[in-house]
Order: sequence, then structure tokens, then C-alpha cells
Amino acid sequence: MSVGAMNKIVPQVKVWEREAGRMSLGCERPDVCPVCFWSLGQADVESNTATGRKARPGGEGCGPLCCSRRGACLSVSLLLLLAMLAALLVVATVLGRPSRTPETHSCVTLANRTGFLCHDRRHCIPAHTVCDRIRTCPHGDVPQSLPSFLLTTCGDPDSWIYSDQKCDGTNNCGDCSDELSPVTACPPCGPGWWRCTPTVFKYCSCVPRVLCRDGVQHCSDWSDEFSCPGP
Repeated sequence: MSVGAMNKIVPQVKVWEREAGRMSLGCERPDVCPVCFWSLGQADVESNTATGRKARPGGEGCGPLCCSRRGACLSVSLLLLLAMLAALLVVATVLGRPSRTPETHSCVTLANRTGFLCHDRRHCIPAHTVCDRIRTCPHGDVPQSLPSFLLTTCGDPDSWIYSDQKCDGTNNCGDCSDELSPVTACPPCGPGWWRCTPTVFKYCSCVPRVLCRDGVQHCSDWSDEFSCPGP
């Protein structure tokens, strides 16, 4: 080969070297960029070299979304770490919320009976007045369904009464199971009652003193007319 031919080839080789240097900017190997999402196949590199096309600035040797202008590649591990931190933040937010304590609406009325506490947390209404179609709470608030503490089961499991009707001296269950043991253990008759065996179905073990000495037999032994001192 003549010296003249050599002089023509050498400048062309230097141009190819400069072009190859530009294409490998940012990655040691133009075919694979190990820390990027995208890679440029070897065939594409060779095709660009053969045609003399320059790689897009900021994407030399890598795919279009990989390398920055200075050749720095976005790390997959960094994205995974950010995703994990976000997930932990969500979990901590959900689990860190204090659980809402259910409000209790059970209370004791002035008559020492079980009642329903209105939402204003001040008024306690008798259990038997709940859902009676009469507005008793200041804001008319009543439960959608009767809470269990407002109910008492009779001797017949299919029958129930309001809890404040238990031990009130009246036969609310129909079989006196709300007034007598062994179903219900009630205290002795109060001062407003006279203890006897009533002849009236309405009462179980006592009769009201207002019925004493009214000329009508209410006790089987007539004690309400001869022994009861009256109210």
C-alpha cells in the first residue's frame, strides 16, 4: 500500500474513533447499560456506527430513558427503596390511627332503672320509652335497633320485656318470671307495696298500697283490707 493511501485512511480512522467515543459516553459497554431500565442492542450500535448516525445526546449507549446528559443512569434500587418507604408510610398511617371506642349508651335513671343515654351524654331516659314514637331525647335520637342492655328475656325464651320493667312489681312477662325466682331475683317489695299473694293477674308478689282498704279484695288472704295500713 502506498504512503498516499495510508495518509487517506488514518484521518478516516480517527473520525471513527471519535464517533465511537461519543457513542460509549456514559456506559463502558454500548450494548448493555447495567443500571438502566433500557439497553441498546449490539446490532443497533453497529447500525448507527455503519450509517454514521450520532446517538441522541443524553442517551449514548443506553435506551431513551436511561442515561442523563452527563451519563448518569437512574438506579432501579433507588426506585424500589422509594416505593418501600411509601408503602411503610401508608401502613404506619393506617395502623397508627387510634381505634374508635364504641360509645356506651347504658345509664341508670333517677328511679335506679336501666336507661338509654341520649347522644348529648346528659339525658338518661327509661328503657321502655325507647322507640315508643314519643320524642324523649332532646334531638330525637334513638338507636336503629334495640341494644341488648335494654332487653330482658322472660321465662319463655321467645318473650322479652324492657330491662327497666324487671322487678317493678308488675307481671310484664305474663308468667311473673320477671318478678319471681328462679328466673329473676328481685328485692323485697318496696315501701309503696304490700306483700301478699295477689288475686289480680297484673301483680305477682305484692300489691300497691293505694289498693289497701278500698273495699276490694286484691290479696288471697284479704290482708290488703284488714292488715295493710294503706299508703
